[in-house]
Amino acid sequence: MAKVKFLLQSKTENAQIYIRVSISQFVSLKKKTGFSINTKDWSETNFPKQTKPENKLLSANLKKLETFVLQNLNKDLANGTLIDSYWLETQINDCFSRVIKTDAGLLINHIQHIIDNANTRKVKTNGGFKIGLSASTIKNYTLFKNIVAEYQTTIKKQIQFIEITKPFVDKFTNWLVNTKKYSTNYSGKQLEILKTVCIDAEKNEIPVTPYSKTIEHFRESENDRYIQTLSFEELEQIKNADFTDLEKLKEFKKENPELTKNISLTPETLDNARNWILIGCEIGQRGGDLLNISAENIRQKGNNIYLDIIQQKTNKSVTIGIIAPHVIDIIENHFPKKLQHQKLNVLTKIVCKLAGIDTIVEGTKLNTETNRKEYGMYPKYDLMASHSFRRSFATNYYKKIPTAVLINITGHSKESLFLTYINKREDKDSNADLFRHFYEDLHKDKKPQLRIVKNGTTN
Repeated sequence: MAKVKFLLQSKTENAQIYIRVSISQFVSLKKKTGFSINTKDWSETNFPKQTKPENKLLSANLKKLETFVLQNLNKDLANGTLIDSYWLETQINDCFSRVIKTDAGLLINHIQHIIDNANTRKVKTNGGFKIGLSASTIKNYTLFKNIVAEYQTTIKKQIQFIEITKPFVDKFTNWLVNTKKYSTNYSGKQLEILKTVCIDAEKNEIPVTPYSKTIEHFRESENDRYIQTLSFEELEQIKNADFTDLEKLKEFKKENPELTKNISLTPETLDNARNWILIGCEIGQRGGDLLNISAENIRQKGNNIYLDIIQQKTNKSVTIGIIAPHVIDIIENHFPKKLQHQKLNVLTKIVCKLAGIDTIVEGTKLNTETNRKEYGMYPKYDLMASHSFRRSFATNYYKKIPTAVLINITGHSKESLFLTYINKREDKDSNADLFRHFYEDLHKDKKPQLRIVKNGTTN
């Protein structure tokens, strides 16, 4: 039977009180309780002498801890929980709802502080500052907090800002990449957030290490990035695909049970998804912004149609001119019904497969069993989703329309980010050729003017 004993390890006036939990003859755990006492007030019963009011209160707290530990020990042993020194430290803190939970020096607490004050935080923008973090940024901080909490469980300790040194970051990176098997980009993003939190902590007068403000994050190289887009020719295939053959749809559902699970495979459903795909590839917006479009975002000025939106991620106001005839027709006569984002991703794969977008390409695909992306050679339709629409727009119109115009539509803050997004390097020759093209268009209607040139014999 497990036993709990309190003990001192020094004979000072302010000796720390330890708790020792003996689980068996060979297994025992020991931790500081956080309480201290003058050695002269400690009795042979391993409890404070009952000679002072403060000693009586201390005895009550130690008995409370003893009961709390034994109760949770039996429960956790039955559940197969790992019982170690980290477990014992957690019991001590939980028993007394220790102030450690609000210690500003703890990494996880400052992450929570950022989340709790998200609506009043200043965010730098091109025009100055705005108030309030976006929903996606709050989500990123929340996910990061969960990752930190899991890592703390792994290393069996709370992470203090003053511990975030290069060796710590190296071990954390190794855990993200090799143990959790997160992607290169996702692992690098966590390091980027860690650095941001450390910089913010210092601004709030919390001591941090010099290294924490210089943490290097990373992204996958261009050679490791596999970007899937729909070309103009493939979009034409999708536009012309016939979804009216009910027998064919029935057979397709039978042959693709996993892909079509929980999907009502009707001509109306497929037409609706097709319309979202065709719009998405012509307006260059993220999936969430695309699916939030309604008739209120459409504006007509003379014979021109404009789409006005505010991007969720960046809070940027964007206006897109709708020019493609088939998209104008969809907006005016067949505006698609709302869809859940995940459902559109699934339907995109189905529409592309039915339209014959089945070239074998290299890329990464989510393994639902491991919840990790795996590299391989897959049919192209298998890798298509709503994030492909924006990239298709950017890729299809790159070098055909000035990049400055394109990034105003996609919302990228600078050209280098836009080029990284579509996996392109800056082509200076093409830029020069594009300038020549626009220059020639600008001057093509001007009539040549005769100029009299004087020679040496003219008086």
